[in-house]
Amino acid sequence: MKQLSDEELVRLYVETQRNQYFEALYVRYCDKVYRKCLSFTKDPAKAEDFTHDIFLKLITKLGGFKEQAKFSTWLFSVTYNYCTDHTRVRRGGEVLADNMELLPDYGDSDEAEVAEMEAAGLRKAMDRLNADERSLLMMKYQDDFSIRDIADMSNITESAVKMRLKRAKDKLRKHYLEGIVMWLLLALKYITTKWPLRF
Repeated sequence: MKQLSDEELVRLYVETQRNQYFEALYVRYCDKVYRKCLSFTKDPAKAEDFTHDIFLKLITKLGGFKEQAKFSTWLFSVTYNYCTDHTRVRRGGEVLADNMELLPDYGDSDEAEVAEMEAAGLRKAMDRLNADERSLLMMKYQDDFSIRDIADMSNITESAVKMRLKRAKDKLRKHYLEGIVMWLLLALKYITTKWPLRF
């Protein structure tokens, strides 16, 4: 089984309906799908449920895999769509990926503390985006999907992907900056209340 490509396993499963081929795909991708679901839900139990549902759904969808993209890209498309649909209902949750490259790298502890504050601000800004915008940013900056892959997965043109990405980034930046301003105002209010200025 190990020497068979994903696409060969899909073909063999569709042709023979033998569970061993599907199980091989499951073993290869279960953990990756779970981690992706966890990045959406931030709840291990819910992420397990999502993963289970996605693989159940996959059994019926494998016949529709046309090999226009790699199987892994197609599977992540199914995963993103499922997670987006099921997290669209609730408007919150920390959905920032741990390795999203939108923050600078800091070295010493003081700077690491600043980075932690920036990460928290970015998480809050991400929470204010809708599920589609969060998915788009995660596909591009966490999973490093190409514009073309995202376009194929979303059934839209590459220029539409670029436009939506720009809008989502602009919105993220706006929410992030609003959060910083709010934090500064609260800090200023606290400081002036605690130590009023005397003239």
